[in-house]
Amino acid sequence: MTDADTTADNATLLASLGRLSPQLRTIFWPLMWGLLSALAASVVALLVPQVYRVLVNSALQPGNGTKGLWTGAAVVLGLGILEAGLIALRRQFVIVPATTVETRMRTGFYRHLQSLAVEFHDRWGSGQLLSRAMSDLNFMRRWLAFGAIMLVVTALTVAIGVALMFAMSWELGLIFVAAAAPIVVFGFRFRQSYGLVSRRSQDQAGDLATAVEESVHGIRVLKAFGRGREALDAFAGQAQELQATEIHKAKSLAVFSLVVTLLPELALGAGLVVGILLVSGGRLDVGALVAFFATAAVVAGPVESMGPLMAMTLAAKTSLDRHFEVMDAVNTIADPAAPVRLGAVRGALEFHGVHFHYPDTPPGAKDLLDGIDLKLRPGETMALVGVTGCGKSSLLSLVPRLFDVTAGQVLLDGTDIRRLSLAELRRHVSVAFEDTTLFSNSVRENVLLGAADHPGLSPEDVLAQALDAAQAGFAYALPDGVDTLIGEEGLSLSGGQRQRIALARAIAARPAVLVLDDPLSALDVNTEERVSSRLRAVLAGTTTLIVAHRPSTVAMADRAALLQDGRITAVGTHAELLAGNEHYRYVLASLTEEPRDLDTGLDDELPEDFGTGPLQTVQKGAPA
Repeated sequence: MTDADTTADNATLLASLGRLSPQLRTIFWPLMWGLLSALAASVVALLVPQVYRVLVNSALQPGNGTKGLWTGAAVVLGLGILEAGLIALRRQFVIVPATTVETRMRTGFYRHLQSLAVEFHDRWGSGQLLSRAMSDLNFMRRWLAFGAIMLVVTALTVAIGVALMFAMSWELGLIFVAAAAPIVVFGFRFRQSYGLVSRRSQDQAGDLATAVEESVHGIRVLKAFGRGREALDAFAGQAQELQATEIHKAKSLAVFSLVVTLLPELALGAGLVVGILLVSGGRLDVGALVAFFATAAVVAGPVESMGPLMAMTLAAKTSLDRHFEVMDAVNTIADPAAPVRLGAVRGALEFHGVHFHYPDTPPGAKDLLDGIDLKLRPGETMALVGVTGCGKSSLLSLVPRLFDVTAGQVLLDGTDIRRLSLAELRRHVSVAFEDTTLFSNSVRENVLLGAADHPGLSPEDVLAQALDAAQAGFAYALPDGVDTLIGEEGLSLSGGQRQRIALARAIAARPAVLVLDDPLSALDVNTEERVSSRLRAVLAGTTTLIVAHRPSTVAMADRAALLQDGRITAVGTHAELLAGNEHYRYVLASLTEEPRDLDTGLDDELPEDFGTGPLQTVQKGAPA
């Protein structure tokens, strides 16, 4: 949870709700028509007691017959039908505009999340972002379509009703005003306390969503280590905290509802006594007394709804505060004001005096990358070698600008990558990570995710070539072939399969620079060799920077660079460094043992015609 989550926003209610104004400009008139329809319905309801007054004072008098009574009944029926029609109109006017605003804000929220730097996502729980994107905006829409309009209508209805009461009897009107004063005072205190507990509740719900997501994604780990009970206990503790907060909310609302319901009822009782005395003294006619209490009954409903409506408004404020906490986050990695466009990209990559530290690094601490100087020639493959934690992956993340250098430059064909638009940079640079991330789509959609249009090649050609180069032909043997849905994050596949699909995705982009963060760690040596050979053939001319954790990977690179103490201390061929650099030999000796790829047997299940298309240069079963 972030600091923003645990600290209640000090913005006033009007200031928070006022931030919706840009979204409301385009739907102002539909909302106004909805408001006027709801207000007209309330006014019609207040007219009914006036009909009662006329009936009591004239039509129900002895000797006046029944004509006036039936006329009055018809008028009351007509007013009831008109009120129902106006209520239906209010819903018709507001529902489409409110859902339009919700959709627009949700899309903008997602767009903003996509643009924010990786460091932002490292600090925020996914459940917190999910609850803001879904629950908070859904609540905002319901408040906009109902709560906001009815809060205004309720206040105006009470004001008009009280004015009518005073018009009929100022003495009885004063009784109701006296009952309203404590409600105003208590309402102010309720607003402050309920706003805090509402924020706490929504933050806890976000934390609970994060816990569910993490448990679902990590279910294999929990089962393997037998920690389901511990995870359940931790989740139950969080759920109980949310339960306690919700109970606190309910109790606060119940007390407020008690006050706003009890005081008007007490005023009615006192008003009845005073009204009878006024009638008996000839200072008030019976019709006015009946109309007064009928008006009071109409006003009682809005008064009682003030509590839930105020609670809904405060929760909407909290939802908007939480929404704008994310929307106000500054994108630290953005396009330059005047982007430079590259022509034909050769793929020359250079790190010049690069320094880097993560945003949460303590002041005065040494940079993780402390003056990196490294040049990659166009089309060469360079292995980046170093002990665990020396900053290899961090260096690679600077190339597609997942993070920005804190000093120095990363150059592509002699141009600082910060002068390029992010879209252009990431069109020329493709990445495959060690920790693969796949989406709940088919193999085809995952591989072609970042594929650009290639002249003369259909998407099927690009897909086939990428799968072949990554030695991921097992995809054709899946139940529905390349259209098989692979499940959330690809967990229906093994580690080796996921890595090869992710590598195929990077290949399909046909980049000028390929950045590989040890994407072959789950493959055996033979499969890795076949993949490397196919990469050289398919991506001829592509500059490749690969983090190597195994000697076999280093040996297949054109050159190797040794990262030590935040700097590149040696560059050369594998043989040169092995012969002349003691630290290089130490790093190679400490690299992990060669794993066996448990998926290799799946290659035997390939269809007979796999690898025989016009783009395939290596046939099934042939040497790579």
